[in-house]
Amino acid sequence: MKDNNKKKLHVKTGDRVVVIAGKDKGKEPSNVKSVDTKNGRVIVEGRNMVTKAQKPQPQLGIQGGLIQKEASIDSSNVMIICPACEKATKVAHKVIDGKKVRVCKKCGQQLDA
Repeated sequence: MKDNNKKKLHVKTGDRVVVIAGKDKGKEPSNVKSVDTKNGRVIVEGRNMVTKAQKPQPQLGIQGGLIQKEASIDSSNVMIICPACEKATKVAHKVIDGKKVRVCKKCGQQLDA
């Protein structure tokens, strides 16, 4: 049986986003590193940093200690920055030339290259 628990998200890997809720709210826009469609979460570069205790793994060359890494954020807590108008915007979907694309709600510019 096929697992269809994937959620449709308004963000994709590589999008420039701003965090609109949580401890990193309002900081400079950053890029999306990865998207988890199963849980509806995204990892944004340099945002939602957590400290993790890492055990040393000499066979892999990993040193132990406390490391800083990005934790995931719910996709509803980020907004896409439109490359044309440089504003945080909601995403609309339109069919252009038989292809469904994302467009900026503020200026109507296409977000998908």
